[in-house]
Amino acid sequence: MSRQNRASNNFSFVFLALIIALCASWLWQTETRSAQLDYSQVRQLFLQEKVESFSIDAGCNLTMNLREEREDGVKALRYRLYDFQLFYDDLNELIQTQYSQGILTHYDYPPPKTTNWLEILLPGLLILASVGVMGYLFLFRAQGGGMGPDRMARFGTAHTRTLTEKDKKITFDDVAGADEEKEELQEVVEFLRDPQRFLDLGARIPKGVLLVGPPGTGKTLLAKAVAGEAGVGFLSISGSDFVELYVGVGASRVRDLFDQAKKTSPAIVFIDEIDAVGRQRGTGVGGGHDEREQTLNQLLVEMDGFAVNEGVVVLAATNRADVLDPALLRPGRFDRQIYVGLPDIKGREDILKVHARGKPLAEDVDLRRLARGTAGFTGADLENLINEAALLAARKDQRFIAMEDLKQAEIKVIAGPEKRSRVIPQHERELTAYHEAGHAVVMHALPDHDPVSQISIVPRGQAGGMTISLPEEDRSYLSKRYMENQIVALLGGRAAEKLCLGDISTGASNDIQRASAIARKMVASYGMSEKIGTVSFDSGHDEVFIGRTMSQGRSYSEAVAAQIDGEVTALVAAAYDRCEAILRRERDRLEAVAKYLLENETMEREDFLAVFGEAAPSQSESQ
Repeated sequence: MSRQNRASNNFSFVFLALIIALCASWLWQTETRSAQLDYSQVRQLFLQEKVESFSIDAGCNLTMNLREEREDGVKALRYRLYDFQLFYDDLNELIQTQYSQGILTHYDYPPPKTTNWLEILLPGLLILASVGVMGYLFLFRAQGGGMGPDRMARFGTAHTRTLTEKDKKITFDDVAGADEEKEELQEVVEFLRDPQRFLDLGARIPKGVLLVGPPGTGKTLLAKAVAGEAGVGFLSISGSDFVELYVGVGASRVRDLFDQAKKTSPAIVFIDEIDAVGRQRGTGVGGGHDEREQTLNQLLVEMDGFAVNEGVVVLAATNRADVLDPALLRPGRFDRQIYVGLPDIKGREDILKVHARGKPLAEDVDLRRLARGTAGFTGADLENLINEAALLAARKDQRFIAMEDLKQAEIKVIAGPEKRSRVIPQHERELTAYHEAGHAVVMHALPDHDPVSQISIVPRGQAGGMTISLPEEDRSYLSKRYMENQIVALLGGRAAEKLCLGDISTGASNDIQRASAIARKMVASYGMSEKIGTVSFDSGHDEVFIGRTMSQGRSYSEAVAAQIDGEVTALVAAAYDRCEAILRRERDRLEAVAKYLLENETMEREDFLAVFGEAAPSQSESQ
């Protein structure tokens, strides 16, 4: 904040304090009468000839000296006259009579006067001024430190962010696991470097490129890499930065954003989380007059308004492309959509290598082995994994990051930190041990299931224990058999509780929810039910989108809904029977695993396989 703004703030607060003080003073003066005294009592004192002398000042404050002390010891009373004219008309004749008779020894009060409107209106004016100053301080200044003329002129300015010196050095070499995505964006880089080469051939470079993908897959990093490769200006803004409380501000900021980009051409405009402003029109609370929709309309106009030779390319990122307005995705605006998905095993290994640069790794570190066990991890997850491993190594005062640190960091990223300080009753430890042992034994017995990597009864996050099974390969599609085995594995904990302890607990609630969700997807979405047939009853939208999902009715009858529920129940029941049969067959191994967990709390893959008389595959065999 500038010195001028600070001085303005100080003056405003002093002015507000002065107004509050004046109001308090006036209120104090008007509350001078006793809580036990009103005008009828004042009048009664005069009629009963109990007043010896009195005076009334210019503020209409009546001070009475009594002839005798009251029972409470008070001889002088003070009362605020709200209507002096009433007092004068009512008691003036009586006062003159008592004075002539010597009852009143002295009195002093001014003659009647006309109404003082300033005195009446002053309190209200002070209150209105206070409200105005408070509104000025707390409403307008909340928008960024003042609303003076200079601030008003800049209120519609787009608050863009440019690349830092560190970000300017980011190139495609710093982006791993996205080779095809980089190839798609290479055309944009070449155009920004030498646009005339494309224009001479009559080629039209995409005006806009939309990066779509799950959170953490590197969409923002790709945009920075494009700017770093091209060596051009980079203006970054979030979709939520456009939308404001005041109507028209968002549209003004959109215009200013493109004006800034054209002035610094060639340049890249990057709009992060564009779904905050680009959602489908007609679904907002205000209909077509919603401020967000006004902003979107201006964005559509601006993107369709600048020419290809102006050297401005719009990049945007979102993980909710399904909710964007169709007009935003048509050719001429966002001509190209690039899906930035989860990296495969090679991509994860390359990402780990990028984030491991400059970090001292021990000789036993095998990044390919680590990449194999991190299927489903995003680039952000892998960066966090390396960082957590470095923190663990530093906590142990090690000079290098060992493979054990990376494995512990992997589990920490998946399930959260251990909570060894939590006091757990013995019966809960037994229940958790049999629950996790049931999961592990069933997983091992199922064909094609991911191998068990670690079992633990140490609480992590909201879970009392966990069984980790890491996939050996990436899966693009899930077969019916694989999904049925997933349901069986999820029910292993509940079945083990009932079989070994003769009771069940709420610890299996999440497992049951996940198993039921898989079964319902199989029946209602994937057409994997022989009774229902190869029909999908799913709307295709996993998340509720107000204005579209809420307006859609169910596309099937109550009879079909009952059939779906019956098929889901049958799938889960059949999976539970399979699970129970496996545990009865492997009862001895189930007991052995549970006993080991009660003694050691954590069981690694090698110890788990030893219970079955098997040896863990060597590192060379696993590769």
